[in-house]
Amino acid sequence: MLYKFKSRSTADLILLEPQGRRLLQIIGKEPAARGIVTAAQIPAAISALEAAVAAEEQRIAQARADREAEGLSAEGEEDAQSDAVRLRQRAAPFIEMLRRSAAEDNDVVWGA
Repeated sequence: MLYKFKSRSTADLILLEPQGRRLLQIIGKEPAARGIVTAAQIPAAISALEAAVAAEEQRIAQARADREAEGLSAEGEEDAQSDAVRLRQRAAPFIEMLRRSAAEDNDVVWGA
């Protein structure tokens, strides 16, 4: 399944089901086949996404510091982590869509 996010302020944003579901859960929306983020809800949604991104980056930094403190070689792990797509990268287009929609007082809707 794909999530297709639409706004009058931006081009459509298409996400695979796992990533779309995760973003919707972060902003407190039910990951249903269809839904809406109203213009009034957008500031809280942006804050929730930014907080989740910051929390993930803090966890990654703490894990790296813990490995270094234990003297473990993390070369292979760092390569694997650098190849992984982080929440910041997944959420950036959605956050931009929300910001532009808020600036023009438009809702964001999605459908499967």
